Amino acid sequence: MKYIKYVFACLATFVFFACEKGFLDRQAEDQIEAEFFFNTPEDLEVATNNFYTILSTTGVYNDDASSDNIVPLIAADRVRGNRIVPTASGTGGWSWTALRKINYFLENYEKVQDQTAKATYGGIARFFRAYFYFDKVKRFGDVPWYSKVLNAGDEDLYKARDSRQLVMDSVMADIDFAISNIPAEKKLNRITKYTALILKARIGLYEGTFRKYHNIDGYESFLNAAASAADELMKSGAYTLFTTGGTQNSYRNLFARDNQDATETILAADFERGMETHNLAYLMTSPTAGSWGLTKDLVNSYLMTDGGRFTDLSDFQTKGYLEEMQNRDPRLVQTTAGPDFRVIGQNNPEPVSLNLTTTGYRLIKALPSRDQWSSGHFDIILFRYAEALLIFAEAKAELGTITQEDVNRTINLLRARVGMPGLNVAQANASPDAYQASLYPNVGDGANKGIILEIRRERRVELFNEGLRWDDLMRWKEGKKLEKPMVGMYFPSVGSYDFTGDGKMDVFVYRGTNSGAPSTVTSTINIQQRKLRDPETGNSDANKGNIDPFPQGGMFDEAKDYYYPIPLEDLQLNKNLKQNPNWK
Repeated sequence: MKYIKYVFACLATFVFFACEKGFLDRQAEDQIEAEFFFNTPEDLEVATNNFYTILSTTGVYNDDASSDNIVPLIAADRVRGNRIVPTASGTGGWSWTALRKINYFLENYEKVQDQTAKATYGGIARFFRAYFYFDKVKRFGDVPWYSKVLNAGDEDLYKARDSRQLVMDSVMADIDFAISNIPAEKKLNRITKYTALILKARIGLYEGTFRKYHNIDGYESFLNAAASAADELMKSGAYTLFTTGGTQNSYRNLFARDNQDATETILAADFERGMETHNLAYLMTSPTAGSWGLTKDLVNSYLMTDGGRFTDLSDFQTKGYLEEMQNRDPRLVQTTAGPDFRVIGQNNPEPVSLNLTTTGYRLIKALPSRDQWSSGHFDIILFRYAEALLIFAEAKAELGTITQEDVNRTINLLRARVGMPGLNVAQANASPDAYQASLYPNVGDGANKGIILEIRRERRVELFNEGLRWDDLMRWKEGKKLEKPMVGMYFPSVGSYDFTGDGKMDVFVYRGTNSGAPSTVTSTINIQQRKLRDPETGNSDANKGNIDPFPQGGMFDEAKDYYYPIPLEDLQLNKNLKQNPNWK
């Protein structure tokens, strides 16, 4: 992640990295190091630059492959229900090194005389502490709150976990400090007030809905905080939706371009050819690496171009690929390869290749030009304005205060970008979508059921593969969704299929031998190897049905899987720590 355009000073490197191992024995040396550092605004900038490594980068576009949105070649442990209690101290996410660096900074930065620099970089440090603890609470629930550097002999080294309320109140105090002190600037690769606002909105929405659906008191204040932060960002006028390319291309262009700009993108990880690259395009295009495939219930969730529900059609379950791709929300074929899919920079349609995807639905969102398929250098979006719109709408809906005007300035802007009709609150609540309700049974039958389901649809479609889906399922208490079949496209029988609409056969489905495949076929499926699941009988070795790349299915234990376990060694080192429920 190339956030920093210059090399750290040697002293800063020593100060912040020498402490990672054996830091409990370094009290005197830390004091000496601080004496020679934290004296100028430049020192503060160099010090806070190190915190950017806390942010997820490529993981943002990888995480959905460990959810119900994407089926990879090998399902993740958390989807299969195979998570185990880690043994080694500091593993499994129970690591505190980054926090110590932040707290060390906060204990020493006020020596600088420049008040503006102190406010800015103190705010950035508090932003990262909020980000750090938000991740810990999502993962473990109650955790110890540390606002100071711990040294040998400190009794707090062995304290019990603090309450979720105390930790989250502290997180909100940190992010409020960041909002009040970091300048309101548009800096694509740096933390600004706007980044702090959207982080606060994200935190508030997660915590508010998690509390609501997990029956924890106090959800309203967090949802109000989420709506307020998103509203402030929206009213600032600093950002708008990216529309270059029009309704048929702008959504795809937003992610696939090499370099982000600050139109919609609030914070991005900067990658450059020859300097810092990643392998995301390789995972999208290699048949032996990711082979990511979108799931059928995700594809079913995209609306028709007239705003109607695809799943209201009587035969939606048995429509073939070419038919189901017609007259749909344009984001569908800007997310998965459609009948006329063309690689960025290419004039001719790409030949159909189903060996690049487990489900048949090939991932193309953020797929760049072909020259980057082995080594990518396109920027990765970490926060964008569209999320703020979705957060505002969802928070208001969950609070029961959403209005048509709220929807017009949020959800309907997202739909307008791709030329889709707007969402009507009254109509949604009058006729909740039964298919979406089957995906999210915990929504219940309240007055806002319909609009909540529509906002969840919109969020899943708009934010697909941006690293938020797992968190959404956890906060909505919908872990059991992972146990629904994760299947792909439907084939009514063995035989030849036209995927492009040109009258030529592109795909041949067979059992045993492919000797009868037409010469125009570019992709074959042997159903003895790639099984079909009959949607009517559930038979997973049928001659018709959906591609079934994950026949064993997901597993989710409601009694324990909403949290991760604490490592055994950490429980032994600190007898006041207690393991999360039902983890053995």
